Amino acid sequence: MKNPRQPHPIRAMHPPTPRRPAMRKPILAGGLICLLALPLLADEKRAAPPRFDSGEFSSVFFADLSDAVRDSRPSAPQLRGAAAAQQAAAMQAAAGSGESAAEATAAEGTGWSALISATSIEDEVKRLKLQFDGTVTTPGPFKSGGYQDARQELSMLATLFAVISEYEGDVRWKDEGAAARDLLARTAFNCKAGSTQVYNEAKLRKADLQDIVSGAGLSSRDAEEGNDWAMIVDRVPLMQYLDWAVHEEMSPKSNNKAAVDENSAELRRLAETVAMIGHVLTREGLDDADDEDYQVMSKAMTKAALDVRNALDQNDADGVRLAVGAITQSCSACHEQFQ
Repeated sequence: MKNPRQPHPIRAMHPPTPRRPAMRKPILAGGLICLLALPLLADEKRAAPPRFDSGEFSSVFFADLSDAVRDSRPSAPQLRGAAAAQQAAAMQAAAGSGESAAEATAAEGTGWSALISATSIEDEVKRLKLQFDGTVTTPGPFKSGGYQDARQELSMLATLFAVISEYEGDVRWKDEGAAARDLLARTAFNCKAGSTQVYNEAKLRKADLQDIVSGAGLSSRDAEEGNDWAMIVDRVPLMQYLDWAVHEEMSPKSNNKAAVDENSAELRRLAETVAMIGHVLTREGLDDADDEDYQVMSKAMTKAALDVRNALDQNDADGVRLAVGAITQSCSACHEQFQ
């Protein structure tokens, strides 16, 4: 008979685990110490905030928020009223000085020489020629999308040579302006696809431009008489140029006085080219050229571009910035109504 007091063999092999001491009191004590230490940490000395010279960031930030805010977008009636007021003032000034109405109109910028200088024309032709050289290199890139760049570049070159052919004063390449205009315009219209035939034609224009710029001249100067703008340029390439010139070049390069001083020559050339395009857009044969509101907006852009040039002449950086903003406003108002 088994002894009832004998311990169970399994329980004897595994004695009960001793209980761990309670940790509640040490935790409470540690928390109390942290709370008592907070006031000491709050009194700890911190590094002084950095100090900057008031003029250190003058080229980055505006001193007054209102300087960074453009005026609201003008409507077509507002632009029309401004243009009418400007024309009336010009006519009144002409009457007071004995100047003819035709001369006053020319002073507004309807004559090419009043809009763009011969130097700006020559420099822009050379710049576009170099850009076109890079576009027409091999058939592959041309077919993959380069033909679209070629169309825009040739369209602008055709426009410039059309202006050269009618320029009132002395300007380079005047004797072959009409012939170059016709050759470049024809190839520009053909650059709506990147076929091998179009690429080969573009290469011929590349050689022609090299002959023109180098002084060798074109082998043939046969050309149509007068500028038929419907056969010279479409509106789309002109708008593409304006978008690049105003938003990618003129706006960032006129943000402050340092930028204006550094880029004054380029700003002048671009402003005069924009003024020229504004006048081209109102020529017979261009889309919407006979629309009254469209003409008002184009003339407003031309005036703002000439204001950029005038501000550069007066070394007025703020005037340059505001005039570039006015160009942007006229472009936005036009796109809103005619896009």
